[in-house]
Amino acid sequence: MAAPMATLILFICALLCLVPTGAIANDSDPCQDTDLTITTVRTGRMVRGQPEYRVTVDNQCSCSVYDVVLNCPDGLSSTEPIDRTKIHVVDNKGMLCLLYNGWPIKRGSPVTFTYARSGRLGFTMYNATPNC
Repeated sequence: MAAPMATLILFICALLCLVPTGAIANDSDPCQDTDLTITTVRTGRMVRGQPEYRVTVDNQCSCSVYDVVLNCPDGLSSTEPIDRTKIHVVDNKGMLCLLYNGWPIKRGSPVTFTYARSGRLGFTMYNATPNC
């Protein structure tokens, strides 16, 4: 009687291994561009007569993402220094910026940086690589 029960348990375990689970199973692209949100808000602080803005890039995907590249108009022009470990220009035209040195960004651990200038920079998603 013990042998049929052991066979049944092994059969159920094998069957469960074949069932897809979550975003990882058989999904070639588990993260979408919309899973990374980019928000820009004024901090209320003025730097050399220019308003300061805080940019937050938040990962909503269940997988971490790395090599996040943003379109960054005006090559990150700012009247205050920008933390280059958070974002820096990676092309000679100043239109693409690497976020967080390409390191993985996990869900619930947003990357935040500030800049100051007369108007908002329009950061948009260019590319990211999911790590699932």
